[in-house]
This record gives sequence, C-alpha cells and structure tokens, in this order.
Amino acid sequence: MMQWRSAVITEVQSRWAGTVAYAAELASGDTVRALGYVENVGDLPVGARVLLNTTALERGLGTGGFAIVVAAPDHLPAPVDLEQVAGHLVKARYTSVQTMVLGVDEQDSPEHERLRDADDLGGMPVVVADLHSALPAVIAGLRASAPTTRVAYVMTDGGALPADFSRTVAGLRDSGWLEACITVGQAYGGDLEAVNVHTGLLAAHLVVEADVTVVAQGPGNLGTGTRWGFSGTSAGEAVNAAGVLGGRPVASLRVSEADQRPRHRGLSHHSSTAYGRVALVPADVPVPRLTEDLARYVHSQAQALCSSTGGRLRLVEVDCEGLEDALRSAPVRLSTMGRGLDEDRLSFLTAAAAGRHAAALITPRPR
Repeated sequence: MMQWRSAVITEVQSRWAGTVAYAAELASGDTVRALGYVENVGDLPVGARVLLNTTALERGLGTGGFAIVVAAPDHLPAPVDLEQVAGHLVKARYTSVQTMVLGVDEQDSPEHERLRDADDLGGMPVVVADLHSALPAVIAGLRASAPTTRVAYVMTDGGALPADFSRTVAGLRDSGWLEACITVGQAYGGDLEAVNVHTGLLAAHLVVEADVTVVAQGPGNLGTGTRWGFSGTSAGEAVNAAGVLGGRPVASLRVSEADQRPRHRGLSHHSSTAYGRVALVPADVPVPRLTEDLARYVHSQAQALCSSTGGRLRLVEVDCEGLEDALRSAPVRLSTMGRGLDEDRLSFLTAAAAGRHAAALITPRPR
C-alpha cells in the first residue's frame, strides 16, 4: 500500500463470493491497482471490501492506470456535520462525490473583503502550461535564478479533479518548492479553493503573496487528435485571465523530442492552438537557446507562431546554462507522458526556460 495525503494506492483482488464488487466485469482472481481517497470513501485496511470503477482502466486510459475506489462499505467515513463546515462552494458538483469546501473568495471566507473588489495582479508573472508535468520543471527553472521565490500553483480542472492525486504537488509542498496549491473550477483539495482561474490568481497574489504563479491542469490530459478537442485549450484562457488582471503572462510551450505523434513532436499543436488562437492578450513565449537540430526547429516553429499573431506573442530566447542541473535537483520525479528527463530532455528544458524567464520578470514586493 502507498499513501500520500488522503490518496491511497492498494492492490485489490476480485472475489465473486461477495468480498469485492466491481463496476465492470473482471475475471475472478484478477488483481488490479486501485486508487482511493480515504476522506471520501473511508479507511482502506487490508481485507476491506471495496466497490471499484474500472471503466478507464479496462479501456487503457488514465494517468497511472488505476481502478478507482467508489466505496468501502464496511469502513465508511464518519458523517459530516454540515454545521461545522464553513463555506458553500460545491466541487465535482452533482456527482456522487461532490465536495463542499470553503472558497477563499466566498462570503464566509476571512479573505472575502480582500478579494471582493480585487482586480489587479500588480505585474505578477504567471507561467501557463498545458501539462501538469511541466510544474516541477517550471519551478526548477525559477529557482535556478531566484531560489527564494514564493511560488503558487493554480490547478485547473482539465485533468484530475482531486489535488491529492498529485504526488508532484505533495512533494513540492513538502520540500518547500511550492508555497500553496489553489484548486479552481471543479478541482478541489488545494490549500485554498477558488471559483475560477481569475479569483485563483488574485488569491495567489493577495493571500499567498506569491512572487510567481504557475497555472496548469491537474494530472491527466484529454485529447482527441482534433484541432480543438483537447483539455489544454484552457491554457489560452489562463493567459487571458492573467493578462486582463494585470499580470505578466508567460506561455510555456509544450514540446517533445520523443513523442512519436507528428502533432506533438517538436512544438505541440496544443500550444499553437491555445496560445495562437485562444489567448487574445500579449504574452511572452520563452524558448531555450540550444544548438541541437530539433531545438532549432522548435525555435523556428515558435517564431512562426509569434509572427502569426502580429506581435501579440513575443518570442524570448532563454539561456539554458545550469538548467539541466536544476532539473536533476527536483525533489519529485520528472515524468511527462511516461518519459523522464533523459528520454525527453527538450520537454523539461523548455518548461524550465519559462520558469527562468518568469524569474527575470519578478518585481520585488514588501513582505
């Protein structure tokens, strides 16, 4: 069994004598890895009966390849006393696991007065990325130039909804690399909860007092192989939010030297669409200054992307000296689409370059 925060991964074996019930048919005796959130489903001791949802697992989908624990009938969590629950924000709304939380921006929050008329990020750099895997790489790049930077992470709801699913967030928080995680939209479980990206960014600036904020979806990513059918379009929307609120949007490119799919090799079409078509405000587009052929190709792709926007996107070349060492010092495992730093170096260096550029944009603020 493995546990971090409220998330537990355990092995579950099918026994049709009633010990275990499944949401889809698996042969008796099959063993699967199952993910459960003890705050929602109750304790998961050895021998517990559980109800599993195995639909995504059987289809071969999902980050990590887990069955999901729906309930542990003999170990249900204690009933929630709603009189003791502050707030009225409901996340994962109208599902069987809807969760009531206190939003940092709602009326019952002690921060409500501070956020009620808030409308300005004061030039705070906001690094926007498509994939969750960019988060530690961006922060590594930040810390390579500004090691005491206070970083907040705004987690959108394009991937996993529970923040506790992310071992990356847990490890970055425990190591001091991340000051706070703010979950927005239908995502929940962060250090702070907010209604949307806009109030999430304002909370990062005014409540967390972050020097830099990173915005990306949680673990997981939805794509359909079409121009518009992918969850990463939210990256362009986050750029817009940062821009209209007076932040400094930094568009971290999704790049790969190892992905065999043409649409993702080099500069991903996700970045081209999200930043070139969805984003409507000025933003910086950092690219690593490297001599490898593919890196030069990415540079030309990024240059073409920026040119197509009539100057709205600004290409910024970033020196990479020390960035690979910074990435290797990360307190969490670097992995994107199942590939580590050695398998897809350019992916992580590009994200780290975005972090290094954001560090150069920081305006010192009084503490």
